[in-house]
Amino acid sequence: MKPLQIAFDPELMQHDTGAGFAESPARLAAVERALQRGGLLARTPRTPAREITDDEIIRVHAPEHIARLEDACRRNDSFVDEQDVLICPRSFQLARLAAGYVVDTTRAVLRGEARRGFCGIRPPGHHAEHNRAMGFCLLNNVALAAAAARAEFDIERVLILDWDVHHGNGTQHLFERDPGVLFVSMHEHPDHQYPGTGYADECGHGPGLGFTLNIPMLPGSGGDLVEYAFREQILPRVETYRPQLILISAGFDAHADDPLGHLEWSDGVFTWMLERLLAVADQHTDGRLVSVLEGGYDLEALERCVAQHVARLEQ
Repeated sequence: MKPLQIAFDPELMQHDTGAGFAESPARLAAVERALQRGGLLARTPRTPAREITDDEIIRVHAPEHIARLEDACRRNDSFVDEQDVLICPRSFQLARLAAGYVVDTTRAVLRGEARRGFCGIRPPGHHAEHNRAMGFCLLNNVALAAAAARAEFDIERVLILDWDVHHGNGTQHLFERDPGVLFVSMHEHPDHQYPGTGYADECGHGPGLGFTLNIPMLPGSGGDLVEYAFREQILPRVETYRPQLILISAGFDAHADDPLGHLEWSDGVFTWMLERLLAVADQHTDGRLVSVLEGGYDLEALERCVAQHVARLEQ
């Protein structure tokens, strides 16, 4: 059986967001502890380090976006575009490295070198727009992987399922006119949570109409509503779409213990969702699935959930 491939690099802890900031290097330390459980990190194939190129970035981002991020880091600005996108002089270089890991892990899965992939990286990506950094995110890692898959491989239909507590506005907007990507997002209701997008009536535009599925959940929603949404909305839509590749924006901040969200998901909810997606992958994608870390800010919950997540991916 082909192995699980992991992208993990302690170098990404050098993205310095300052003391007391939620998206901190300590998150990656928690991921490392999770990956070390049972010797998983030592025995699992690793994606080699490579910074993503400008040519790859401009598949989804504007050239001006690259220049602005480079300039902000060169000037040693404290943030870029929004005050919650904190940076240090190396932040854009490290964002390139994180995106390179995600794209190359996806390539390895599509080449048949690995069955599945997990990318324990930071900074996260799903808020990054075509020409704007947002919500801790500089480059849209999952969008870049989807774009590479479609440009370089015989992939016409990609499912991106985003279960971060925050709506993946960047990913939605990058693909909302594109039927080649089915974007599904489960998140806390935009009336109560950043970034204020992801209403149920946001369904795509033009040729992409019907290829965006948003499932906003009110504060306090738990696993019962997750199961209902999968059964009644997500799985029927995915079945008709028949994806050839599945990418997960795996945020763990919908956990009941997370300080940035107000949903009540338990550890087991994330494993239950993954089980459903693995079944879809086995049916439609020849098992091809790559999971990419997004949010998750309670370090103990993050460590537990990542450990369970990766253990199931390895099976």
